[in-house]
Amino acid sequence: MMEWLRRSLSRSPRNGETSKTQTQSNTKEQDQQQQHMFGITEELINLVKSFTIDTFKNFPLQDEDQATYGEEAQSTTSTKVRKDLSQWQERHAVLVLSSVKELSQLRFVLCPRHLKENEFWRIYFILTRSHIAEYELRAIQQEKLKRMATEDEKSSNNSLYEIEMAEAKHGSIIEPLPPS
Repeated sequence: MMEWLRRSLSRSPRNGETSKTQTQSNTKEQDQQQQHMFGITEELINLVKSFTIDTFKNFPLQDEDQATYGEEAQSTTSTKVRKDLSQWQERHAVLVLSSVKELSQLRFVLCPRHLKENEFWRIYFILTRSHIAEYELRAIQQEKLKRMATEDEKSSNNSLYEIEMAEAKHGSIIEPLPPS
């Protein structure tokens, strides 16, 4: 009987190992969901891996494109991703840099010797537009819906507050009836 118990215990994973494995799988699942939310798909990864130094160096940026993304843009300190990007683009850029090491290496070689940081990202988003546009659009739509829901909630809360205030004012105007 004791021997059976020892064998059973040695076969089953320890509690700490199980929870650690579950935590790692949950984290990995969340990372995959976030990557998908920001358009980091296998198709995009394959496209980005096909980029070369010449892809960026020979890209015909228009002067107006450069003026739009001019020198006034500042980089963030933690990620070194340009602040002239939208919040969605900035998060996408951080995720794609961590997912596709080839892009990180290209960026390291190109910036700032051959391209300014803002030019690099401008070219990247032009090259990947057909792959990521639907994800960015979906994020914009979700943000608008959240904002509208928040505004609706605020206005309904204000309406309730105004009704309560009106009732309170109305109640203080009415004088109590004298005792009978």
